[in-house]
Amino acid sequence: MHSFKKALLSATLILGAILPATAVHAQQAPKLVTVEWVYRVRYGGNEEWFRLFKQYQLTILERQKQLGYVKDYTVFAPSFHTSEDSRWDYRIIITRAEDAPPGQSESEVAKQLFPDQPAFHQAENRRWELTTNHWDLPIHVVNLKAAE
Repeated sequence: MHSFKKALLSATLILGAILPATAVHAQQAPKLVTVEWVYRVRYGGNEEWFRLFKQYQLTILERQKQLGYVKDYTVFAPSFHTSEDSRWDYRIIITRAEDAPPGQSESEVAKQLFPDQPAFHQAENRRWELTTNHWDLPIHVVNLKAAE
């Protein structure tokens, strides 16, 4: 009887170790999407533009990150200048979940964070006045093995 209890305990421990691992593999990780925001700012407006961007857009991204919708973001600025036709001032690379849980869209988070919506829209309109060119571009990593 004693060896039966040992065998039963061993089997329980083994199943306990296997089943959670199987359950983890059965759950699929959320699909991630990477988006690049690129901005060209009117000459002389860079400091004001970035102040407004940081105050509103980066605050929204940070809150979305806390909520789990945005996984990560990075803000880039060039170290040197380029020709005017290829000039950009800021690139923001954002990795987010493909499907946003309810209540985590940019506009919903903005309403929660900035209850004075007229002031929020006025500041955002000013930032867009300072923006001379902008695009949002979904990007992806190229699978080099598949490209062979």
